[in-house]
This record gives sequence, C-alpha cells and structure tokens, in this order.
Amino acid sequence: MPAIRRIELSKAQRKELMRLQSAGTTEQRLVGRIEIVLAAAEDLKNEEVAELCQCSVPTARLWRNRWLEAGLEGLKDAPGRGRKAKYTAEDEAKVIAATLQSPTGATHWSARRLARKVEPSKSTVHRIWQRNRLQPHRQKTFKYSSDPLLEEKVIDLVGLYLNPPENAVVLAVDEKSQIQALERTQPLLPLRPGQPERRTHDYRRHGTTTLFAALEVATGQVLGTCKKRHRHQEFLDFLRLIEKSYPEGEVHVILDNYSTHKHAAVRRWLARRPRFLLHFTPTSASWMNLVELWFSILTRQGVRRESFSSVGLLIQRLHAFIRSWNEEARPFKWVKTAEEILAKAVR
Repeated sequence: MPAIRRIELSKAQRKELMRLQSAGTTEQRLVGRIEIVLAAAEDLKNEEVAELCQCSVPTARLWRNRWLEAGLEGLKDAPGRGRKAKYTAEDEAKVIAATLQSPTGATHWSARRLARKVEPSKSTVHRIWQRNRLQPHRQKTFKYSSDPLLEEKVIDLVGLYLNPPENAVVLAVDEKSQIQALERTQPLLPLRPGQPERRTHDYRRHGTTTLFAALEVATGQVLGTCKKRHRHQEFLDFLRLIEKSYPEGEVHVILDNYSTHKHAAVRRWLARRPRFLLHFTPTSASWMNLVELWFSILTRQGVRRESFSSVGLLIQRLHAFIRSWNEEARPFKWVKTAEEILAKAVR
C-alpha cells in the first residue's frame, strides 16, 4: 500500500481553518472538508479520519490529497460544478426589459404578475430583481428647486455649516405648525418581551399648537416656545426671544421661504437690528435647514407615540423634551459640500 501523505499545518493555516469552521457563513460542505483536514493533521489514518468525521474512506483520502495539492483552494468546488442555470442572460434581459415597462391596468409589476407574462417562475423573477437591484414595489419622491439663486444660497448655507463665522451665533430657525394633541381612546399597552407597545388606531382631537424653535448650530442647543398661531406677530415674538437670549454679537438666522419670515413688519424690525443677518434656504429645499432634522427627532421620540388629553399637556411635553435635549445636546455634523449638493440639485 502507498504510504499515507502527512499533513503539516502552520499556525496561520490552522487559525484560518478554525475560523472558517466556526464562521456562521461558511458553507457546510466546506466545513466538513475542513474537519477532514484538521483530523488528518493529527497523524490519523484515512480509516480513522473517516470514522471520526463520519464520511467514507475515499472521501477522507480525496480531501487529504486536495489539501496537499492546492491548500485551501483545493477544498473549494471546481468551476462548473453545481446545477446549471436554466435561463440564459438573454432571458434575464427580457425580464429586466419587461420590468421597466408599466403593466397594463396597474402602476407597477409584482413578481407573480410578471411571471405570468414571461416564462421564468415567480422565484426566478424575484432573484433577477435582487441581482439587478430592481424594486418595483418601492417609490421615492424628488423635487428640483427652481430658485434662480440656488447656487448662491447653497454655497451660503453650506459655508455657515462647515465654516461658521467667528464670534457669531448661527441659528437654524423654523416653526413646526399644527402639532396635534391626540388622545387615544384607550390606554396604551406597554412593551413586553415578545410584544411591542400597542395603541388604538382611533383618537380624540383636542386642538393644536405651533412650536417655534431655534437650533444653535455650534452646540446643538435648542431654544423653543409654543404659540397658538404662526403668523408674523408670533414670529416677531420669537425673534424678540432670540434677541433676549443672545444679547451680543452677530446672529445669523437660517430660514425657509415661508411668507411670514419676509413680512414687512419683520423686515422693519430687522432693519433696526443690523446684527441680525438672515440666510434663506433655496425654494423647495427647506431640508437644508438643520432644525428640520431636530423636528423629525422630536416627532419620533417625543410626540408620535404619546397620548395627550389637552393642548396644555402637549405643550408641557414639548418643553420637557427641549429641556431634556439641551442637557445632553450635541451639534449635528454637516458632511455634504456645496459641489456635491449642486451636482444632484441641478438638472
């Protein structure tokens, strides 16, 4: 009988084999072959390896030899092995082309509907969609700004975020109007192991409030107050609160293009206070105002999942959220340059 070829593993080889053996993503057939190699490296005969790894002797001999000939690559399947693809690239191209055309009488394809039109099965259509990142069930919105001063405004705002002026305060200011005090018709059921928090789908309306907020870009601190309405009178009151809170130095105020922010009374008030400098977001681009990001956090974490029996309780919650936020406030980090934004914003 020919002598059994010994396997000697270096520390690096053994470490890599053991890592692959314990990794949850390694194919089980490869795990079995690694077990054979590790057993053979303990100077076991093929018969002993077969008994230990619960395989046949020829199988133990095969993977011993494949390791000695090609190492880890020898344990992998040879090219061309496995089930042959039933559908060709041409068939896949037909599925993709059909997907890009809207179906008659519907807005988009489902895998089953498309499978009835083309030859591949629903599962095949689904795999082709995954491979080509096609998602007919999803839809996103977009809006191109028509502002003639788009480039100037984008450069101005990004400059404030990335290189704020020295000895000045930059505030992102806006109002979140029509915040509803909704009272669920039954008490909330709390979170439990294996069960999320639950609430009734119906509610009673108890009125609304408007939150005026100013986010200090450098620190993440928020100054806020609630008003019944959101006219220019309320906006002027909030500007006076900002003036009182920041009594010295330049104050750069970032605003969207809501008509209240450009009211004649507001312009007269600002004309008497030259240290207040306004910066407007481009039209259809209020997302560039950082306070909008904070409003989103407020809605998700402070309002949406609560039940309010009155507007007063809603206002208390909003003020409590602001106090809690300011205790651990951190600034948001703006990462997009003006060039990156304009590259997508301009058609």
